[in-house]
Amino acid sequence: MDWLTEPLRDASGVQALVAVVVMGITCGAIGAYVIVRRLAFIGDAVSHAVLPGIVIGTLIGASILLGALVAGLITAIGIAIVARGGRIREDAAIGVLFSGAFALGVVLIGTGGEHELEDLLVGELQNVSATDVTLMALASFLALALLAVLHKELLLTSFDRTLAASQGYPVLALDALLLVLLAVTIVISIQAVGIILVVAMLVTPSATARLLVDRFVPMIFVGAAIGAAVSVAGFYLSFHLGTASGGTIVLVATAVFLLAFVASPTHGVLAHRRQRHARHDVVAPAVDRRTGHEHPAE
Repeated sequence: MDWLTEPLRDASGVQALVAVVVMGITCGAIGAYVIVRRLAFIGDAVSHAVLPGIVIGTLIGASILLGALVAGLITAIGIAIVARGGRIREDAAIGVLFSGAFALGVVLIGTGGEHELEDLLVGELQNVSATDVTLMALASFLALALLAVLHKELLLTSFDRTLAASQGYPVLALDALLLVLLAVTIVISIQAVGIILVVAMLVTPSATARLLVDRFVPMIFVGAAIGAAVSVAGFYLSFHLGTASGGTIVLVATAVFLLAFVASPTHGVLAHRRQRHARHDVVAPAVDRRTGHEHPAE
């Protein structure tokens, strides 16, 4: 029992645990859209583009989460606007804005706060304050509420954009909203796993859920549950092993994904092998014991 309670003996430990649970649930839920819409590259771009907001927030003594949120929202909306102009493809818009924002952050780092910023690159749960946890919880609630309220619209635009447009749905606005929610989720996750590893939490729990369930809505809930579980497990392991919190959480998530990849009842490697063997047994020719001749299976 001490193994479970020791990390929670002071307020910082409790705040860190709440932070990873909020992060895991939010990443797992919105990660379903990241998987089906192939937004991992955009997520990586936005996670790096928040760097100047973090640096500015550090330099002026403001909340780094607010600084990251502003930078992330500007980048996400900028990507949507530039890409929808028609002349510039989305991947080019991502490359330009992501590179420019990240370069600005690198330039600003030289003005001070290197130690704190280094922690944010790889994640440092011990620096999470009560204010940060409150902001994370509010941002998570808002993001998940919007996902629930606009589920039908976001689902349709994710799977059939042409049909959504023909039925009068504001496809471009929904795309921009999803990017904004993605930016909010990234900001929520930064202090737990860091800028470098945040995309792993957006992708890995949902990719694991995709191996376990076939329908999209269950994928959202299973992904959120997996995200919370691996985050808590990584939190405890990092505390007792003295390892980096972000890296430990991502390693646990990766291990769970590999387990599902091999052992998923319907989509795992072992299941596919059993299915191939079953099909082979069905079509394999039968051998007549008396004559030794093979006859096609019925």
